[in-house]
Amino acid sequence: MAELVLPRPVSEPAEGPLDGAFWDIVDADFRRIVKDHPILATYLGIHDDDGKLDDATRDAVVQEIADTQKFERDIEAIDPAGLSDSVKFERELALHNVRRERFNSEVHRVWERRSTALDQVGDALFSVFARDYAPLAERLVSLTERMEAIPVSLEQHKTRATAPQVKLWQELEIDAGEQMPFLFNEIKAAGVGVLDERAQARLDKAAQTASAATAAYIETVKASMGSTVEDWALGSDTYDRLVGLRAFDGLDASQILEIGHQQLALNKAARVEDARRIDPTVSESIVVDRVKSHHPATFDEALAGYKDAMFRARAYIIEHDIVSLPPGEQISVMPTPEYLRTVMPFAAYFDPPKFDKHPSGIYIVTPSVGDDPNAMREHYYGGISNTSVHEAYPGHHLQLSAATRHPSLVRLLTDAPEFVEGWGMYSEQMMREQGFDDGPEFLLAMHTDAIWRACRIILDVRMHRGELSVDEATAFLAEHTGFEHANAQAEVFRYTYTPTYQLSYLLGKVLLLQLRADEQRRLGARFSLKDFHDALMRNGSLPISFHRRLLAVQATAAARRADG
Repeated sequence: MAELVLPRPVSEPAEGPLDGAFWDIVDADFRRIVKDHPILATYLGIHDDDGKLDDATRDAVVQEIADTQKFERDIEAIDPAGLSDSVKFERELALHNVRRERFNSEVHRVWERRSTALDQVGDALFSVFARDYAPLAERLVSLTERMEAIPVSLEQHKTRATAPQVKLWQELEIDAGEQMPFLFNEIKAAGVGVLDERAQARLDKAAQTASAATAAYIETVKASMGSTVEDWALGSDTYDRLVGLRAFDGLDASQILEIGHQQLALNKAARVEDARRIDPTVSESIVVDRVKSHHPATFDEALAGYKDAMFRARAYIIEHDIVSLPPGEQISVMPTPEYLRTVMPFAAYFDPPKFDKHPSGIYIVTPSVGDDPNAMREHYYGGISNTSVHEAYPGHHLQLSAATRHPSLVRLLTDAPEFVEGWGMYSEQMMREQGFDDGPEFLLAMHTDAIWRACRIILDVRMHRGELSVDEATAFLAEHTGFEHANAQAEVFRYTYTPTYQLSYLLGKVLLLQLRADEQRRLGARFSLKDFHDALMRNGSLPISFHRRLLAVQATAAARRADG
């Protein structure tokens, strides 16, 4: 860890006397974080402790809270008058980040109300197994060590449960536990022919021990179900506080809810028009059914379709000069691991590790949830195109590949889903505007997905205000989207413990379109779509309100250079 060289941005317009002190604090806290969290370190491409798991005890969480509070005090103590303009911005962003983190750990406190042991175990193994940063034999040794550590980790997680556990969240943990042996066995099978006899025997034993420990842990969770509680919603006041911390360009929860209703109506009307363009002689529902029935015969064929759509979109971006691609970016596409399918019912993306020598993104696609016989309808060709634009090019993969190139550790640790997810949704519309897969079947898929994301806004706000139950939210989502019940339910389950995340998708798109319109008005004939995109990519994964500030600063600097 001491050998890890941490990057620092160049101060602009000139270095301030306290810039170094600020970055010293940031560097020290970053080193603490990756030392205390080897799972995160692996995810970031720091491989010193790939064979270890985090300390999962309650005491470790309490210490983390204290360390986070100290970091906030240290950053607040830096006088902004002694900082360069660019580092003042980083200081404000660092304070934004730490206050969000403190809300999660001290107010929301999911960590003590939900057993998340198996999510962490799955993440710890998947990040080593799925990435080829080292030879497979070497990674299998790390995986063996991590599986050997699972029994202790599961016992440590039990110490967190000093508050009443939420029944639904415990049910999710039980489901995850029942799927986890698939991952253990897949890792075990990967060693055959790669490891020598002794190493394979150790891996086999580790997988067996991990499976037994997981089964015992799940029995403990099941035995405690009688003392669980139903309540998971934040409540209006606490939810409003979280919305305020998200820096949504001044919007409050009621205004965001209204945007959700507006977007639901707008996208439903747009889908009606799409359906009429496809076949004006039948009802919209029949057209939607036909479009969703146009899908590959098997999931293997669907996966090939996702890859094809992804690379077609990449080629289109280059040909039409829409946005710059980071040099050397790489991506792989694979089925969603079994243990993640109940909480990721469609698709997801894992960004390239910043510190890996050859970073690559991972795009995962879920075959089905619970062996649903109708699952292939969610892999229809129009949806495949839209999802690949969102997840890969120019969506998450392009944006996050560019973001990891920025030298700021503050930006690396920023959580801004309204930009990251908003960019994915913005990309869907922008690529249709630019002529990629812009036929009515593809537009119908885009508007169908936007209807889903509008429902997310409405459900996020209303569920956490305590206005809708899980069953009511599932019915609402299925009614407006046409999702199969299993997929709709899996979606809603995730909403219960990720308040304000789900609304970030379409709200982020709305905010990005507004930002683009504002830049077009400000720059007039000088506006360049590619320059706008490149500036956003270059500046990293920031809240859109912070992007707005940076664009204004960059425009002022450009004007000075022009005058000069």
